[in-house]
Amino acid sequence: MNKHPDSAALLVDGKPRPRGRFPHLRRAGDFVYVSGTSSRLPDGTFVGAEADDMGTTSLDIVAQTRAVIENIRDLLRAVGGDLSHVVNISTYLVNMNDFGGYNAVYAEYFDESGPARTTVAVHQLPHPHLLIEISCVAHIPATD
Repeated sequence: MNKHPDSAALLVDGKPRPRGRFPHLRRAGDFVYVSGTSSRLPDGTFVGAEADDMGTTSLDIVAQTRAVIENIRDLLRAVGGDLSHVVNISTYLVNMNDFGGYNAVYAEYFDESGPARTTVAVHQLPHPHLLIEISCVAHIPATD
């Protein structure tokens, strides 16, 4: 997309539809607000979540974190941006024992020159297979 209205809510093709009535992202001037993003795939499955034949679930914070950040990257690319444009990140973890795995993957994408960040523990997320959700704000100057 080369032209950006001053304020627009967008759903991005190829990404799973939000599980509520909200957009993937919203532009407000030069800022883009990305809604809470998970590791959910368009087919409704989740990266980093598997169940064996007995129904025992295995959840992987490393795989989920990587998928969430890559999903955010895809959303930002849809409006002419990238992860380098992110100025603020809010991360929601179901279990702070996953902080180490999350933090290690985060460091593959960002360092101390990157976005401001807040990480909090939450009681639960919208699906029991989710360990992490991230929302962010990016500064992507609008083009004429």
